[in-house]
Amino acid sequence: MKRVLIVDDEPGLRQSLGLLLSDAGYAVTAEQDGRRALARAIADPFDLVLCDVRMPEMDGVTFLRNYRQQGGNALVIVMSAYGGEDAAIAAMKEGAYDYLPKPFRPDEVVLTLRKAAERERLREEVAGLRAQLAAGPAERGLVAESAAMRQALALVARVAEHNTTVLITGESGTGKEVIARAIHRASPRATKAFIGINCAAIPEALLESELFGHVRGAFTGASADKTGLFEAANGGTLLLDEIGELPVGLQAKLLRVLQESEIRRVGDQKTRKVDVRVLAATARDLDAESRAGRFREDLFYRLNVVAIELPPLRERREDIAPLARLFAARLATRFARPLSLNDGALAWLEEQEWPGNVRELENAIERAAVLSNKETLDPADFADPPRTTHHAPVGTLSEAVEAAERQAISAALAAVGGNRREAAKSLGVSLRTLFYKIERYGIQ
Repeated sequence: MKRVLIVDDEPGLRQSLGLLLSDAGYAVTAEQDGRRALARAIADPFDLVLCDVRMPEMDGVTFLRNYRQQGGNALVIVMSAYGGEDAAIAAMKEGAYDYLPKPFRPDEVVLTLRKAAERERLREEVAGLRAQLAAGPAERGLVAESAAMRQALALVARVAEHNTTVLITGESGTGKEVIARAIHRASPRATKAFIGINCAAIPEALLESELFGHVRGAFTGASADKTGLFEAANGGTLLLDEIGELPVGLQAKLLRVLQESEIRRVGDQKTRKVDVRVLAATARDLDAESRAGRFREDLFYRLNVVAIELPPLRERREDIAPLARLFAARLATRFARPLSLNDGALAWLEEQEWPGNVRELENAIERAAVLSNKETLDPADFADPPRTTHHAPVGTLSEAVEAAERQAISAALAAVGGNRREAAKSLGVSLRTLFYKIERYGIQ
């Protein structure tokens, strides 16, 4: 049973929240001020804390700061009445998970607590996976601030230890190979080979030999026996990237390998046992391809034992800023010079659609770093061509866009009574981007 501490100076609210959360299955403790709550929270650990931001003796922000400094690690959700939004945002900067604006509906409270608990569960699973990965080289772009990527990594952590076939799907550049390597490194096969092959990059005439090997004299030019990738990956993991491009004739042979754990080299009469974990990746919808007759249905079901779908970067915008910082840090090491991004650059990056996903983001940062030769990148370093304001004539497209943005932000803020968090939600941008725009346009 999850333990919740309620901190609020209003007796009626403490009582109603206590009854609500007790009925929802939580073990509830309540305190009326921040000082007593802090002592209680440190002495008697809780899973979740619901804390008002405006209280006598000690306000919610001070409570949270002291709680974290003294080693408290429960998820904290702050509550704020109208006018307390700035304090709530300050509390989130101190490490609060979320905030609830008063008045709130009972179902909002329960839903927020359950989401927080789920986030913590996923965080623990991801932390466990990262700990397993720590023994090997750092993975390129393995960042999971967004709920979608935390769920993907949590699934990686659960399937890694089993010898299960995994189908990894997602648009080009979303990091399918990164996830495949993460599965391998967190598995009992981590000390063995990880081999990847792009099924679309090798001509059909050569692909069978590449996968299964061949014997001397099997075809013109086969002057010696050759070991295929299945044998080379024996004991380890084989990634079949772009599996949707595998020729139909080879699909039946791959299915047999998956079912029998044995291969036959081209031109050979005998079979050879192999112990290989197969991971497959594709940007195609294999279910639709199988229904259309372009991909064997039985092979699809055999590959799709566990499916991990990677969201495009435009649907995981929380990951853009940490990914950008990661890529900048790696470029700084590579170029042997300081390199960072200011808040404006991070907000600009978060606004973009990134059709090429993580790969495109990484390339954009490298391009900006090379062309600008600056230590700190700003939005103008990413525009193509670089944007300027002092030479722009009146009535430019840039000015029209800025005017439209200013009007949309002002309207969104007015519609929610100035609540910046709700305005950011309605506009479909991050809080960071909204703060940047408000400051840039001087919106009150």
